[in-house]
Amino acid sequence: MTVAQSLSIDIENILVERNLRGMKTVQSALPAGYILRAAQLMLPIRGPVLIGTGFPVVDTFETDGPVGAIALYQAFESLGATPIIVCGAPLSDELAKNYRVHSLKVGPHKDREQEALTALKNLKPELIVSIERPGMAADGNYYNMRGEDISARAACFDTFLTNATCPSIAIGDGGNEIGMGNIQEALKDLDIQAAATKCSELVIADVSNWAALGLIAMLDWLTGQDQLGRLDSMSVLQYLSERGSVDGVTRDNTLTEDGLPAQDGIDLIARLRDRVKQGKLSTNNSSTQSGDH
Repeated sequence: MTVAQSLSIDIENILVERNLRGMKTVQSALPAGYILRAAQLMLPIRGPVLIGTGFPVVDTFETDGPVGAIALYQAFESLGATPIIVCGAPLSDELAKNYRVHSLKVGPHKDREQEALTALKNLKPELIVSIERPGMAADGNYYNMRGEDISARAACFDTFLTNATCPSIAIGDGGNEIGMGNIQEALKDLDIQAAATKCSELVIADVSNWAALGLIAMLDWLTGQDQLGRLDSMSVLQYLSERGSVDGVTRDNTLTEDGLPAQDGIDLIARLRDRVKQGKLSTNNSSTQSGDH
């Protein structure tokens, strides 16, 4: 096993170790090394990349998803790519003031397929990323973790992945998000309305925002950068809170992610940075030893 593969597996295990919604339980359905494979899809991107996010909660959006989307947006810019966040209102209206945004029509409508085809033709993405976007279930509707039908408030991003000619990465933490179709059989024992939409590489975590951190950690190892060290997740949470975000679990306007304090995410960043440093040391030591013989 290479250093990169070992690092990837360690990150994968860290991201699901709490098993808050059964992601550790279903992890074995994914071939190990998915963090590395997903990061390798991100690495060569220099053109447009679409980042779909925004899970509707009541009449607004939750903190989990947009925080990670913004972190990935910054990481893609550091690679020289052109990220575009794709989401529906009200999140799209707020983010468009500070980021490149493509807005989706909210609610069921007959033009979903054409909406995606037109955007894909105009935007010409080299990669599509979905983070904490509700995924269409087998019955064509969207559901939250409570089993409530949220179709009336959910924009459709699934059609972007199903019609794209480029690779896709999807991130989720509960089984009802885009990409979970990759492990649909493994999700049958979870008490959810599972999503059916598939992707090229699925990345799972206890909190979807944390999966973005894991991917950036892997990119840092691959590129020698320290994007994680430059992240300020607290300021992003504050930015979203001021624009009406709520915690997806408590539904309160707080600086939390899925009911967990922001400090948990900050601590995870430190832990991932340490693990990346260990990986770099291992690589350097291996190179030195090889040079001695």
